[in-house]
Amino acid sequence: MAINRDFIGRTFPPTEPYEVSRVKIREFADAIGDPNPLYRDAEAAKAAGYPDVIAPPTFPIVVSLGNPALADPELGINFSMVVHGEQRFAYTRPMRAGDVVTCTSTITEIKSIGNNEKLTVETDIKTVEGELICKTYNTLVERGA
Repeated sequence: MAINRDFIGRTFPPTEPYEVSRVKIREFADAIGDPNPLYRDAEAAKAAGYPDVIAPPTFPIVVSLGNPALADPELGINFSMVVHGEQRFAYTRPMRAGDVVTCTSTITEIKSIGNNEKLTVETDIKTVEGELICKTYNTLVERGA
């Protein structure tokens, strides 16, 4: 079954606010094995010009994982056949402890490639005040039978 192309261009309402904390940033840095003090030490981050610790560049995956664009059963995606194709981030500024953010996602592309279906989702991650922190680009591939 093909992914529902009626979803192309559909933008989903913002997610519930997510508060970025020092603890979550440190846990993520531990999980990826990055000892950078900017992710762990507020004084080191301040010395580098940041108001608090900053998050590693791939941290926004944490806040964008609950993407409502992919949760709609009418989309018709078979997650048992999905592989992650690509993930990239375009930053306005680093995400940092104390940010309270929401994600607004848009399905920008669905197309067939051989027996596979490729789906691309763009997500704006903004503070609750409306400041864009970054845009994520997530490509999933549903493998064909």
